[in-house]
Amino acid sequence: MTEAIPRLRVIKKQIEGIRLTFGSMLLMLCCTFLIILATFLQLNISHFTIPAGLFSGADLSVNDYIHTYKFIPQIPVIIFTGAFLGRRYGITSILLYILLGLFIIPVFALGGGPKYIFEYGFGYILGYIPAVFFAGSILKSGYTNRNMLHAVLVGVLTIHLIGILYMLFIAALKHEGWAFMSGWICAQSGIKIVYDFIFSFAAVFVAKYAKIILWFFM
Repeated sequence: MTEAIPRLRVIKKQIEGIRLTFGSMLLMLCCTFLIILATFLQLNISHFTIPAGLFSGADLSVNDYIHTYKFIPQIPVIIFTGAFLGRRYGITSILLYILLGLFIIPVFALGGGPKYIFEYGFGYILGYIPAVFFAGSILKSGYTNRNMLHAVLVGVLTIHLIGILYMLFIAALKHEGWAFMSGWICAQSGIKIVYDFIFSFAAVFVAKYAKIILWFFM
């Protein structure tokens, strides 16, 4: 029992931060690849829902009680990156993704190139950086359930808040009306934020144990 205590302390110290080695650089590249993959991955999530016509006397079928949502899991992957790599290497991985999209290959959802900074959704991408910083800072003190929930709430809200503010800024530059922008905000930060919370918490939970397993083999 006493021999296990030093070993646990070593593991805890290693989990707190990944050292900069060839292996850690490879992990950063892998996380960047995961972000790119998540950008173009769509998950069809079906669950029970209360149909709008339930109290109006309309004829309803079983399919009316099932709602299918097309979910792009990029934000959960961002939160996973911050939880797995920590704030410093997590931000490095995200910066690599942004630089690739702006100057090398079109890895963003609607393409790439320097002109992408004028896209309405670019604010969400910029929000990845502070989100990982805040989430990584919270998790630095430990992967307790409270810290993980706190990190997810702060991380996801940061991304959506910056994304919405950036959209409003671009809309003001382009003189777009509120009706147009409300549609964009509902599409990007409507019900989607609920799915982002749920899957981001699952992503942090996976990152917690992936980090432990990683250090057992490194």
